[in-house]
Amino acid sequence: MTDTYRIFGAEMSPYSVKVRSYFRYKNIPHEWIARETRSHPDYARHAKIAIVPLVVTPQDEGLQDSTPIIEKIEQRFPEPSINPSDPVAAFVSAMLEEFGDEWGNKWMFHLRWAREADQLAAAVRLVKTSFLPSAEESKFDEVVKQVRDRMTSRVWFVGSNEITAPQIEASFQEGLKLLDAHLASRPYLFGARPAFGDFGMAGQIYNAWTDPTGYGLVDSLSPNVLAWLQRMLWPRAEGAFEDWTSLEPTMLPFLKSQLGQLFFPWTLANAEAIAKGQEEFSVQLKGQIWTQKPQKYHAKSLDALRQKYQAAGNRQALDSVLERAECLAALQG
Repeated sequence: MTDTYRIFGAEMSPYSVKVRSYFRYKNIPHEWIARETRSHPDYARHAKIAIVPLVVTPQDEGLQDSTPIIEKIEQRFPEPSINPSDPVAAFVSAMLEEFGDEWGNKWMFHLRWAREADQLAAAVRLVKTSFLPSAEESKFDEVVKQVRDRMTSRVWFVGSNEITAPQIEASFQEGLKLLDAHLASRPYLFGARPAFGDFGMAGQIYNAWTDPTGYGLVDSLSPNVLAWLQRMLWPRAEGAFEDWTSLEPTMLPFLKSQLGQLFFPWTLANAEAIAKGQEEFSVQLKGQIWTQKPQKYHAKSLDALRQKYQAAGNRQALDSVLERAECLAALQG
């Protein structure tokens, strides 16, 4: 039996890039397999739902959903750890991982499919890498149109619409500037090595950067973020994690602006809408109305984050930080 893991993924999937980056950092033997027509039979044999990434273990077990994948593999390969020893930093890292998966995905998906230039570029790349073998060139334009139409019709799923579009883009730009200031004095979000939060955040922003609009924003607004994205493709430990006291001056403004004032108010409104069986909900974020259909999966990940909060160490110090970041009430439920 080989000790090699197989990762079925896609370069244009932020969750696939996230998991691949993690495996590279941990130096775990693995094979990257692009999910496309030729690899589909093996993929379908292990996948329970049609998403990427799919990790197939040496024991032939199929794992899906990027966060549980990393958490499970981290138990098997605990060193080098992706969790800071400082309990406050460790929980903030987990919180940023969740933010990347859920709010960062709004950034990426909206920027990729909101404008014609991005739609065309992304549809062509998807067809070339995932959907159409080179032998079927005669159908290329037809399949590109099908992919573009299908994906642009799904932007509602992450909350992208005419009402929310300016808010998503303003959040992305403000987030880039705040992250750039934080990364000006360290190679990774929590010091000299990547943490859980780095993997969740970098996969989304990297994928946004690969599209025309996102590329222009990242390049023009955040050179330190760009350097971090390149580092996260092949991350390595360059030193130790920092304690929260040294991280707070530049990390707290990001937490307050992006999580406390945007992500968690949206999260609570989304969860309430699901509980009430609503088809649509509205919430005020930074003085502006946000309207979308509920995202059902996110209610589960909110519960998981609350469980991590309840299990966190040094709760007194953590609660003080979360209160200043305007995140505490949402986590306490």
